[in-house]
Amino acid sequence: MSENDFLAERFEAHRGHLRAVAHRMLGSVAEADDAVQEAWVRLSRSDARQVDNLGGWLTTVVGRVCLDMLRSRRSRAEQPLETYEAYGAAAPVPAAVPDPEQDALLADSVGVALLVVLDTLTPAERLAFVLHDLFAVPFDEIAGIVGKTPTAARQLASRARRRVQGSEAHEHDTDLVRQQKQREVVDAFLAAAREGDFDGLLEVLDPDVVARTEVGVTTGAAAVASGATTYSRVAGVAVPALVDGATGLAVVVDGRVERTLTFTFVHDRIAVIDIATDPGHVSRLDVRLL
Repeated sequence: MSENDFLAERFEAHRGHLRAVAHRMLGSVAEADDAVQEAWVRLSRSDARQVDNLGGWLTTVVGRVCLDMLRSRRSRAEQPLETYEAYGAAAPVPAAVPDPEQDALLADSVGVALLVVLDTLTPAERLAFVLHDLFAVPFDEIAGIVGKTPTAARQLASRARRRVQGSEAHEHDTDLVRQQKQREVVDAFLAAAREGDFDGLLEVLDPDVVARTEVGVTTGAAAVASGATTYSRVAGVAVPALVDGATGLAVVVDGRVERTLTFTFVHDRIAVIDIATDPGHVSRLDVRLL
């Protein structure tokens, strides 16, 4: 295998994660693919032997590319290639979109109202929120992308989070049917985890699912399902719960909540799992057992 083929193989191992990052940043499949392709071009022109953490390096590159695209879009007062109106009756999906179903899934995962909120954020706020809150990128790395201090990057994400949470809270209060469906999906996830049912887990996980803990991130349905099947003991003591108002699970041992899982959904599948295990973190959460 040539050096270029080896580099391409390593890049392909990260493509799904990079595409998920770019898709959530830009809200467009076409633009996300362009951003990922640009990351490959930059990698192929670099000395990859000097890169210790290729995944982190590529995520940073994609973040910078997306930030430039968002800034360019805003300076020209453009909407993304597939605007949020296209997911309702107001406008058709452009024929040039390579995969409109994926864009529909994105809209379903966050809701049209939230897409509106994301479009009101500055490019830097949007990048800080997506990279940190959805993909657990440290603020030190985000600071380098946006050209600010880690403290300023944290403030950007905080401002964005307040707007996003306000939108999500409104949707949560007005959509009881969707909440019930989400609970059914989580119940199915819990049952499959207890039984070590790999195929059952794949049925409820989005292909690009992201599982985040305080120590790291796992991406992809197969990897997340494999991890879940190894924790059948933990799943055995997990119970349905609301965690800070969101659909979740709580692991209760001797009457005390030891860890929590909260879920974000895409088209009735689990797209993000946030797992809190640090006692200090867990103690600050509002956990209501159901």
